[in-house]
Amino acid sequence: MYMTTKDDSQIMAVIGANGSIGTALVNELEGSGFTVAKGVRSQDQITTDQHFHVDASSWESIDGFFTEVEEKLGPIYGVALCVGSILLKPAHLTSEADFDNTLEINLKSAFGVVKAATGRMVRRGGGSVVLVSTAAARHGIPNHEAIAAAKAGVIGLSRSAAASYARQGVRINCVAPGLTNTHMASPIVNSEASLNASKAMHAMGKIGEPEDVASAIAWFMNPKQSWVTGQVLGVDGGLGDLMSRK
Repeated sequence: MYMTTKDDSQIMAVIGANGSIGTALVNELEGSGFTVAKGVRSQDQITTDQHFHVDASSWESIDGFFTEVEEKLGPIYGVALCVGSILLKPAHLTSEADFDNTLEINLKSAFGVVKAATGRMVRRGGGSVVLVSTAAARHGIPNHEAIAAAKAGVIGLSRSAAASYARQGVRINCVAPGLTNTHMASPIVNSEASLNASKAMHAMGKIGEPEDVASAIAWFMNPKQSWVTGQVLGVDGGLGDLMSRK
């Protein structure tokens, strides 16, 4: 059985800390008393000594992010990857470049985080990794072929890695949101017709807010959830499991 002390479980890392969900997650974690290493892609976004550059599409960059954070702040207990994309195209209109880019942003980045985090967490006696999938990977939605394929891979990755590292106290879980009111989703959210159609697909009749998703991620990351691993939590207004009433 692994043990963590109060001191060595206080450092969390959020990759994609400048996005809508990442920002909400940073606020949630810092509000709970954790020190948060904020991973951002642009050098212009490094505004404090707790901001660090990371390109989530590069495994070398991800590994360097972990190394730099550990040198400056200490060992990371929990990490969440809040980087992703939305591609709404049917398969016959999806180019090879579209598909490769979708896999790189969503699946390759997730594998890179798991790869960089797990060895370090095993050596220190435990930790938590949280990945983000989508309800579209669990429920067939038209025109989501590429993103559904990539995010279904994230679910498979999280469950297999959870099984690999459970005995070493490393917990790996996944959150699968429905449509959320983020900057990335603004083309949908800012179109009244698209927004209303999306709301109708969700059993609760509304889309999510970044804080809804961030709260679930923070719960998985918390050392108090030491017996929770290999889970996929739909934070989706019922989209992944329930039929919406018309």
